[in-house]
Amino acid sequence: MEFPAPHIHPHKGIHTHTAILLHGRGSDGPEFAEDFFSSVTSKNKNMAACLPNWRWVFPSSRDRWTTAFQEEMSAWFDAYSLSNIEERQDLQVEGLRESVLHILAILESEIHLLDGRASHVYLGGISQGMATALSTVFCARDIINQPLGGILGFCGWLPFADKAEGLIQRSKATNTCRALSQMQRLDGVSSVFSTPVLLGHGTDDAWVPVELGRQSLRILREVMEHVEWKEFTGAEGEGHWIKEPEGFDYILEFLGARSIES
Repeated sequence: MEFPAPHIHPHKGIHTHTAILLHGRGSDGPEFAEDFFSSVTSKNKNMAACLPNWRWVFPSSRDRWTTAFQEEMSAWFDAYSLSNIEERQDLQVEGLRESVLHILAILESEIHLLDGRASHVYLGGISQGMATALSTVFCARDIINQPLGGILGFCGWLPFADKAEGLIQRSKATNTCRALSQMQRLDGVSSVFSTPVLLGHGTDDAWVPVELGRQSLRILREVMEHVEWKEFTGAEGEGHWIKEPEGFDYILEFLGARSIES
């Protein structure tokens, strides 16, 4: 089954940067875009108004069978449990492979639109979208030979994090980037690991425990050069969202500062 076409929120004026943002399980690109742009910074402006020259791309996953809910729903992959992410990890592999290839194709297209400037393209997501975005970065070696502008992840986790941590612990004296690449069935280290990262998670998140976000932080700080971490409480959706307005201030600061640098 093919993936739906991404939802595009176009830039105004000259196209300078692109953000590709992935929704969580049970949502889709248009719904995530509506929620994302309904939230504002402390200046009472949404992200599109703050960054008018940006093109915003919101891909949609395809519907797939979800074992936990015993039904078809929009999902990037089949996650059996979030209380124990090590349980039935085999169910994740097929969906992750399909979704990562789809997002890699979108990344390649958006980089081409910006004349090959990968540093002007940002990738991120929330919840299962964060998990898929991080997996995409680790599988980007054959597509991207330079750092992206940045990676954003909120209220999510890193798939196969237990295996990654085990590889890192056994490789402290060697090259941890290569260890994690081997876990992802790669055979080298890409400069994509120089991409800066912003992660955030609600300590009161009722759907994805904050410890899963903290675990992702530990791993990424072993393999990436620059990783920022923000914790917050009191976000909408039982804590499973980006805290407004300070969470969106963090995003704007991250995107705005780095777009000026690039």
